[in-house]
Amino acid sequence: MSHLTTHVLDAVTGTPAAGVAVTLSAREEGGWEPVASGVTNADGRIGELGPDRLAPGDYQVRFDTGMYFSRLNVDSFYPEVLITFTVGDGDHYHVPLLLSPFAYSTYRGS
Repeated sequence: MSHLTTHVLDAVTGTPAAGVAVTLSAREEGGWEPVASGVTNADGRIGELGPDRLAPGDYQVRFDTGMYFSRLNVDSFYPEVLITFTVGDGDHYHVPLLLSPFAYSTYRGS
C-alpha cells in the first residue's frame, strides 16, 4: 500500500463513487507539481496513489467531481474538490471524500 490512499463515496446514492479522476500534487517553490494520478475503482478507492513514501510537506488531492456527476447526468455545484493537507512523519495517510452534488465532507482516515 502506498503512503496515501483515498476513498470516494456518493452520499446521494449511498454507494462508492467509481470512475472519479484524482490527482496528487506537492507544493514546490513554483506552485503545485503533480506527483501521481489515478481513477477510483468500483469500490470508490485508490489504494496506490503516489510513492511508497511521501516527503514531509504540503500536498493537494484534486477530485474531478464535475466529470463524475456529468457522467451521471446530475447537475453539481462543485466541478472539482481540492483537499490540501500536510504530511509529517506519519505512517499512512487516508484522505476520504464523502460527495454529493451540492456538498462534500472529508477527514483524515486511517
